[in-house]
Amino acid sequence: GHEDHIGGVPYLLRRRGDIPVFGSRLTLALLSAKLREHRLREVDLREVAEGERVQMGEFDLEFYSVNHSIPDALAVAVRTKAGTVLHTGDFKMDQLPLDHRLTDLRGFARLGEEGVDLFMVDSTNADVPGFTAHERDIEPALERVFASAQQKLIVACFASHVHRVQQVMDLAVKHGRKVVYVGRSMLRNMTVARELGFLKVPENTLIDLKEIEDYPDDQVLIISTGSQGEPLSALSRISNHEHPVITAGPGDVVLLASSLIPGNENSVYRVINGLSRNGVSVVHKGNAMVHVSGHSSAGELLYCYNLITPRHVLPVHGEVRHLIANAKLAIDTGVPADRVFPVEDGAVIDLPAGGKARVVGQLDCSYIFVDGLTEGEVSDTELTDRKILGEEGIISVVTVVSFRSQQIVSGPDIHARGFVDDDSVFDQVRPDLVGVIERALADGVEDTFQLQQLVRRTIGRWVNNNYRRRPMILPIVVES
Repeated sequence: GHEDHIGGVPYLLRRRGDIPVFGSRLTLALLSAKLREHRLREVDLREVAEGERVQMGEFDLEFYSVNHSIPDALAVAVRTKAGTVLHTGDFKMDQLPLDHRLTDLRGFARLGEEGVDLFMVDSTNADVPGFTAHERDIEPALERVFASAQQKLIVACFASHVHRVQQVMDLAVKHGRKVVYVGRSMLRNMTVARELGFLKVPENTLIDLKEIEDYPDDQVLIISTGSQGEPLSALSRISNHEHPVITAGPGDVVLLASSLIPGNENSVYRVINGLSRNGVSVVHKGNAMVHVSGHSSAGELLYCYNLITPRHVLPVHGEVRHLIANAKLAIDTGVPADRVFPVEDGAVIDLPAGGKARVVGQLDCSYIFVDGLTEGEVSDTELTDRKILGEEGIISVVTVVSFRSQQIVSGPDIHARGFVDDDSVFDQVRPDLVGVIERALADGVEDTFQLQQLVRRTIGRWVNNNYRRRPMILPIVVES
């Protein structure tokens, strides 16, 4: 039910609406809410639960409970004529889960006895030694934050992390604080989780955002989105004094109850710096134990390999370094190295019945970008152009020439946006441009594209020599 698992489904179903979607009760409920936002209603959603077995064409599907940072997560075994494939999904082996729902190791063991031909296993924490901490292990640190907070308290976490919200919800009730959700996805997901019974909220605990001014700061807990520094999230707007209702200042506490996803460092630290500049005390994983991972570490993965003894292993869900680390764990437990495939997206694996699997091809799995209301129409080149425009600006050079008289009729007119405020700086390079164009015309050049490239190189060289910058240069040469 996390966004990185269901976020792309509406776009897939818009292209292929006939695809059946299997999922647990909570996962499908969260997905249904998202599909409604995309105005997709005629969708084939099929609810399944742990222990259930479903026949789907040539495939025999069996589902197993797994423990993760969201309730109702499932692993799936797919029995085929070629063999049995077990996909863990995201999972860990918390022995003291908040919802008392354990990863079904007995089911995994039974399946291992039956024979697992291909084991597709979560790799996210494969390079982390030992075992992932229990969700309950962070409760003392959370308790200290609540006990010491004397004013406003804001907790930011993933909008689908029901377990974490339950923990801070319980502490809010204990410490006499009303709770308000901030962020559309947080409100949507927690409403769904409560309706299905996955989130327990005592009566008269929740208040609406517009009621927040009716209570003293020390009697309110704000549960917000924005733990990854998303620019338009509630927490980012609070840190920038841009939120219409909520402010945060000296004496207030912000708790980032999540991990830092690689690649989001600058965004998160920008929010932390903004809050700190405002006098807010920021508690995060770096200075307190306020978050544990939802993924199995190396010790748990080794346990699974020894329990299941798969014939082949395909590490999934992770960066290349995670996939390789997971592959090494499998090999350490006795899986032959030539039966372990730490491959990236798009690799085609042939699994013959009773035979040895091998990589037989590669499919195109490049990104499909969503741009406003369109999708798939933005290329990497266009994104690079946008980045250059945003960081370096643009310089346009417009020149009208006559091939008949071999002279410049007008221009070059040079204008910039996002580069310099005063276009008069280009007076220095205009004579060079005139000279380059006139010499080319005198040499018989009658190709506007060739002239444009001469203009681009000339002004590009001048900009680099004088400013050490690389703006987008848009040369336009028109024949009169």
